Amino acid sequence: MSARELGLPATVTASDMPERVTIWEVGARDGLQNESDIVDVGVKIEFIERLADAGLTTIEATSFVHPKWVPQLADAAEVLAGLKPRDDVRYPVLVPNQRGLDRALESGVRHIAVFASATETFASRNLNSTLDEQFAMFESVVRRARSEGLDVRGYLSMCFGDPWEGAVDPAQVARVGARLIDLGCSQLSLGDTIGVATPGQVEQLLRELAAAGVGVDQLAVHFHDTYGQALANTYAALRQGVRCVDASAGGLGGCPYAKSATGNLATEDLVWLLDGLGIDHGADLDKLVDTSVWMSQQLGRPAPSRVVRALSGG
Repeated sequence: MSARELGLPATVTASDMPERVTIWEVGARDGLQNESDIVDVGVKIEFIERLADAGLTTIEATSFVHPKWVPQLADAAEVLAGLKPRDDVRYPVLVPNQRGLDRALESGVRHIAVFASATETFASRNLNSTLDEQFAMFESVVRRARSEGLDVRGYLSMCFGDPWEGAVDPAQVARVGARLIDLGCSQLSLGDTIGVATPGQVEQLLRELAAAGVGVDQLAVHFHDTYGQALANTYAALRQGVRCVDASAGGLGGCPYAKSATGNLATEDLVWLLDGLGIDHGADLDKLVDTSVWMSQQLGRPAPSRVVRALSGG
């Protein structure tokens, strides 16, 4: 039975919440890049088209990272070429360097994202850089992208906990985040990469960012549900005025740095929360569930999303 037929969830409008939230869908990129088997390009295109048909207007389509490092996304240009242009939908891509930006421009991309680290160890292991040196790498990419008229988002990983360094100082995260904004990023997505954040940490970090001059209107949140805290953390962020939340259809994706990580916040679980709070988002929950059930059939396993399982009987 569908959510529409059940008449659920009940809506109780909260006065201290945003009226509308943008769902930044990351399943096609952050979700599928973790798959052990290569997903067919036609399946990826249909997945993205189904998400757009479900009312999502920001769908991160792929990444122009070198195929050697992420072979699952080696078909980035093919995926983008196969998507039907829609005036009301944008398809951002992740761009790691100048060559990635070249490829993005060749594909006609208008929205890109760069990926930075909030900690020294992760910068070294993931970017082969120091915490400070990473900005030299991003600066030329962001400057050139902006000169080409592209919008640039900044992902910031390890904002709450790092598997090598432990809990991360929110003041350090705020300093790094402010530098990304100063470089020219229009939005900063705060990543709980290993899923260890708790609501109090979320509120504390948002206060630190405000003190560093980064307004809540420039922020998004990106939570993983390793310890079952993604929705609680999202609720905390919404109460602080955050109006953009990253999520992955069906809960696709995972974290390679934490055992038993259950992946990204599921888009359907987020929509259930937003519907219950009376917050507009523009997505059709039943169509999202149908899409995630279809995608789970392509991948040969059930979707992690609790809402998908509840409404699909899976």
